[in-house]
Amino acid sequence: MCLAIASCAMAQASFVSNDRVAVFYPKNYDATMHQPSPIFVEEPTAINPLPASWTLRPTFSERDGKSVATIHVGGQVDLYGTGEVTGTLRRNGKQISLWNIDTPAYSVDGGTHLYQSHPWVMGLRPDGTAFGIIADNTWRQRITTGDDIVFESDGPAFRIVVIERDTPQQLMLALADLTGHMELPPLWALGYQQCKFSYQPDTRVKEVANLLRGHKIPSDVIWMDIDYMDHYKIFTFSPEEFPDPKGLNDYLHERDFKAVYMIDPGVKVEPGYFVDDQGTAGDYWVKDSNGNNYEGVVWPGPCHFPDFTRPEVRTWWATLYKDYMATGIDGVWNDMNEPSVFSGTFGSMPEDNQHGATASSPLAGDKRGTSHLRYHNVYGLNMVRASRDGLLLANPQKRPFILSRSNFLGGQRYAATWTGDNLSSAAQMELSIPMSLTLGLSGQPFSGPDIGGFCENATAELVAQWTAQGVYFPFVRNHNIKGTRDQEPWAFDEQTLNTCRTAIERRYLLMPYIYTAFREASLTGMPVMRPLFMVDAKDLSLRGEERSFLLGGDVMVIPNWAGQSAMPKGDWRKLDLSSMNSSVQKNDIQAQLLQRPGTVVPVANLAQNTEQLRTDSLTLYVCLDEMQQATGTLYEDAGDGFAYRRGDYSLTRFDARLEKKLLTVSLARIEGAYQGCDARCLRIAYTDRRGRTVFSPWQQGSTATLRLKQL
Repeated sequence: MCLAIASCAMAQASFVSNDRVAVFYPKNYDATMHQPSPIFVEEPTAINPLPASWTLRPTFSERDGKSVATIHVGGQVDLYGTGEVTGTLRRNGKQISLWNIDTPAYSVDGGTHLYQSHPWVMGLRPDGTAFGIIADNTWRQRITTGDDIVFESDGPAFRIVVIERDTPQQLMLALADLTGHMELPPLWALGYQQCKFSYQPDTRVKEVANLLRGHKIPSDVIWMDIDYMDHYKIFTFSPEEFPDPKGLNDYLHERDFKAVYMIDPGVKVEPGYFVDDQGTAGDYWVKDSNGNNYEGVVWPGPCHFPDFTRPEVRTWWATLYKDYMATGIDGVWNDMNEPSVFSGTFGSMPEDNQHGATASSPLAGDKRGTSHLRYHNVYGLNMVRASRDGLLLANPQKRPFILSRSNFLGGQRYAATWTGDNLSSAAQMELSIPMSLTLGLSGQPFSGPDIGGFCENATAELVAQWTAQGVYFPFVRNHNIKGTRDQEPWAFDEQTLNTCRTAIERRYLLMPYIYTAFREASLTGMPVMRPLFMVDAKDLSLRGEERSFLLGGDVMVIPNWAGQSAMPKGDWRKLDLSSMNSSVQKNDIQAQLLQRPGTVVPVANLAQNTEQLRTDSLTLYVCLDEMQQATGTLYEDAGDGFAYRRGDYSLTRFDARLEKKLLTVSLARIEGAYQGCDARCLRIAYTDRRGRTVFSPWQQGSTATLRLKQL
């Protein structure tokens, strides 16, 4: 990593003009209190002097015992980012706390801090140029945004990283290069997923699987919440309700479902329980202020908590997954990892708990450096880091999928996320759009809310509307809490079932396009779900739009409840998938799709799951630009495993041109050696200015044509 280095206020400075990234150090910076940083893939390296023309320079100070960094950005800048928060997409004039908490319905402190922390602010100037600011600091802190961006920390003085780029797209790539790229997930993780706290016993899980298939709702995953365990002891199964986990997982696999199971960090204090015995014998637990093993109450009762800051603890944790995954588990859900402690201070561990300590040396070194105040916000990140190692150890031939409630800037390297225990309300349905957009702009491309809401009872109308917009989020899961009414698509009435099924079918039709967008995210850091200003960073009318959004770069999603949405310039055309759906009814569609001019969007025939998804027959939706041309791409691989890293993938380019009312689309492989779909059937879909979509006949080969009688 080649960066500009500056020490303020008496600075030695370094700079690399190609990178346009600077790091500023306060004069009293103590590396032992912050490094190694969990944010960066590599530690910054000094190269050349910082030029006098560099404008964004922090000033460092101390105020009321807190370390402060202030960066003046001026009043003509639109601010974004700041991670998982409630509120508007534009983050100007906000105060955000960075202290991860368990907050049902976002009810604590008005939602100003939730389950994750992202010390990152993105700025967009009127001319479309962009900058990003990272506070390399895991301690509890607060961000205030305005003409000045202020980071105020409870910990020691910290460094600031400033990135300058010409466009927001370039900024997202720079952020990913610094903090790490999301790995390409398995294809099945992009499908529709069904969950409840909890499906129990195992016969209920099978019933839900059968209902999904019986109602012909395309779906890929069923989730197991904590009630599958034996008295909430992690890495165990209830002998009464889940006596044969392998048999259950085989049952799901036979029906093309994947199974994801929850693992929390709290380990029940119980001599004879193998996880607790191993952790105690290895001295792997977080310590209290006196150097004793800390105990806090969570679901199982009194629990120990692994100290994931220590490499040897992460290695041990990873070994626990081998036998567990051998039952046929496909993915892991790390929850409660803020960490949430029912009996703890403000719902978590005491701030003076100690990390990196052992029984022989409980408080070695500077006690501040081992304080929970330093490691609280990265507890979840370190947990999923260890879990990912465990899944790779257990199944080295498969891409790991981990979902985490808690994380930190840079945690996209290890896990996807969802936005926690939201509320079944129209307000939080609408809020889920700027929340996921903001996560994407904070370096986490793979996120989404609990569709229908987790807390309280959902109505049929809410589930229908939320599903209609939620199928275009990166992560798509219906999930709700026990004690509330069921909210699966069939739990209400026939109209709700039809609406949900139609929406989910549309996601599966678009799956080739969505998978291509995920591949782009893994390479460039661009969010899968994007704000409209990504179309034209100079169009100020798009800066605050948070009801409509982009799926990938070429498809705009407008929920019906959104009303009048800001619109990017150009001749965006309706993307009408009605004729592709098996059960579609016009009145079941509660979100409209528009296609960007100059693009080709590949659409598959309907499949009931990603195992059945085929791309040997594609409908190519064409939206021409002013030059009567369009282009698009399609990424394909085996959907799992790592052969794509060795070139076993295919990137196909589509080129469309209209000449003398003959629309021609040709395709050509431009990268890769994947042989999955060399022979294809193609047809063209074209929508005219009146919104009428016409189709060409199916044609074999690498070219398709459509004669347009009128434009």
